Amino acid sequence: MQPVIFALLALITLGAAIMVVTTRNLLRAALWLILAFFGIAGIFILLNAEFLAVAQILIYVGAIATLIIFAIMLTHNVMDPTQPRFDEQWGVVGGFAALLFVALAAIVTRVAWPVAAGEVPADAIQRLGAHAPRTPEHKEWFH
Repeated sequence: MQPVIFALLALITLGAAIMVVTTRNLLRAALWLILAFFGIAGIFILLNAEFLAVAQILIYVGAIATLIIFAIMLTHNVMDPTQPRFDEQWGVVGGFAALLFVALAAIVTRVAWPVAAGEVPADAIQRLGAHAPRTPEHKEWFH
């Protein structure tokens, strides 16, 4: 029975993978990719690698495929030459980005960053070690 299930999962995975690269609709390609990921997870289950199957479903189907679908839905008009390249909010967003850059640059330039190792006190490690808890079971570590 296991070879039949493997052959079925392999055909589903291979068919879905072929549809990913041959379909012209990007959203349908992403949906075929999800089916291919599920097929691979099924093969992992047949190999008694349940952890990999769960990771396959959680990471690839749950995260990557969802991210791809959201990216497709949010950018569906990007390649359309009749659509404007910028909307009416680009100036506001650019202004906020410039303000954020200026604020971050001011913070970074005003902080007194240690330039060299010479600015760290020489006994800093000993002072940190002096505050370590001393327990009886770790007594040999502190001699």
